[in-house]
Amino acid sequence: MSDSPHTESPRQAREPRTAAPDGLLASLKQLLKTVLETVQVRLELMGTELEVEKSRLFDVLVMALLSLVFLALGLVLLCGTVILLFPDGWRLAAAAGLAVFFLAGGLGLLFVARRRLRNPLGMFHASAKELARDRGEL
Repeated sequence: MSDSPHTESPRQAREPRTAAPDGLLASLKQLLKTVLETVQVRLELMGTELEVEKSRLFDVLVMALLSLVFLALGLVLLCGTVILLFPDGWRLAAAAGLAVFFLAGGLGLLFVARRRLRNPLGMFHASAKELARDRGEL
């Protein structure tokens, strides 16, 4: 047997031949798989962070509500003390004055809150505006 340029050596016969399109296709599949795995890891991380943030937010909400209860009780007791400091003939007027003061304050805050909730811009207005501007620049 002579070694002609057309004959394969035993080593070449054992190595699988890969065509360029199959290699490119395999590389693209691997790239897609890597990208999908990265996206999955990021989504799982976001989910975990969202759960932690939700738990922290719930804890803060409970503490805020409890603090409001304590502040309300303290305010009621302070109002009672102020009313008791007035002479007998003026206690009813003092109680009515405090009631009008707190009702006016509560109604004023309610109107401010309603006005803020009726904001025509909506959620994520600035982000949506930036995205629209980005689309226009492309």
